[in-house]
Amino acid sequence: MRLASTDMTDAEWQTRCDLAAMYHICNHLGWTDLINTHMSARVPGEPEHFLINRYGEMFDEVTASSLVKMDLAGNVIGDQARFNTAGFTIHSGVYKARPDANCVLHTHTRAGGGVALMRRGLRPISQDALHVLDDVVYHDYGVPATQEECDALGVSCATGSCVILLNHGLLTLGETIHGAFMRLYMLERACEVELMARSLDEPPVMIEPYIVERAAARMKKLRATPEYGLLEFQGLVRTVDRNGDKYRC
Repeated sequence: MRLASTDMTDAEWQTRCDLAAMYHICNHLGWTDLINTHMSARVPGEPEHFLINRYGEMFDEVTASSLVKMDLAGNVIGDQARFNTAGFTIHSGVYKARPDANCVLHTHTRAGGGVALMRRGLRPISQDALHVLDDVVYHDYGVPATQEECDALGVSCATGSCVILLNHGLLTLGETIHGAFMRLYMLERACEVELMARSLDEPPVMIEPYIVERAAARMKKLRATPEYGLLEFQGLVRTVDRNGDKYRC
């Protein structure tokens, strides 16, 4: 059931439903940290506004209508609700620096957190890593919820859409929700394999540089398409729908 609002566009409502689905997908995949991570989407046609979760809700409680609408100055638009201040810092910093970004996803998974302990943690050792390696940037840990951190994150994400937040976790951005999701899925997989490799008694086989280079060229083209990640996202939407998740309300 659609949120009762006289001024909401169909495009905003669809984005609300897609972003709410994204929260339920992350819950399904186990990418949660109680109430303490956040995902957002820019409102179509309103580049200064974005949607983010209401602070205090678990991911499986998020609905299209519970999402909070904010501007890039930190003001809540419409119904007033609590939001994660550090989350606002992160997401507004990315949106200000990347006008092409329409979705930002942030997690504190064990695999992502583990690789975030290393300065250059990801290596070309897996097919998963080759999906994102050319687009990975590393961001030094900063003071949460400060303008300094907001600005610094904007600088870091200017050159990549797969960000490893050192001593912290993972962040991806994309022109679409499904594109940002696919980046996060492959980055998370790459981190899982990386940590497995580091637990072995012998060094992993490194992929040859010329293959890494060719894979990077291919992935740049693939990530630039509007279809990147769409089928995977739609499949997971069907999965959470079959699970009985209620988020389109």
